[in-house]
Amino acid sequence: MSVTVTVASGDAMRQLGRALAAVLRAGDLVVLSGPLGAGKTTLAQGIGAGLDVHGQVASPTFIIARTHAPVGDGPAMVHVDAYRLTSLAELDHLDLDTSLEEAVTLVEWGEGKAEALSEDRLHVVIERERGGELDLAEPERGVRTVTITPHGDRWAGVDLAEAVGA
Repeated sequence: MSVTVTVASGDAMRQLGRALAAVLRAGDLVVLSGPLGAGKTTLAQGIGAGLDVHGQVASPTFIIARTHAPVGDGPAMVHVDAYRLTSLAELDHLDLDTSLEEAVTLVEWGEGKAEALSEDRLHVVIERERGGELDLAEPERGVRTVTITPHGDRWAGVDLAEAVGA
């Protein structure tokens, strides 16, 4: 069952990511969708903070994938930007399946490509208000609607609404 929350700022998006991280574990796949500037990387920053991983979580647009090792005993986080990839075959060449069991894998722009990596996944869709226009002067301002949809047996019995405060 999908959960929808309204997020009013970049800080609130990072807080949502921290809350979501509390239910994530090694082997989880999270597919992030939304237009440019919607807040996919901002949500990933919150998830990284919640998982307590090393390094600054930034958009991996030009390097395609970045692995963040855990600070403690938690899972690593693999952060992928599939925007430049044109097919599942290109995504498959990243050899993500070798890290899927050991890390939480986030794939920005992964809709239509990353679903084949795992039947068990969360699909997070972020939509901006105001017709979807991005204010470049203040990209983190503006209300976003975030819909989280679980897929697969892994999410049976997980109360996402409670986890994210919906």
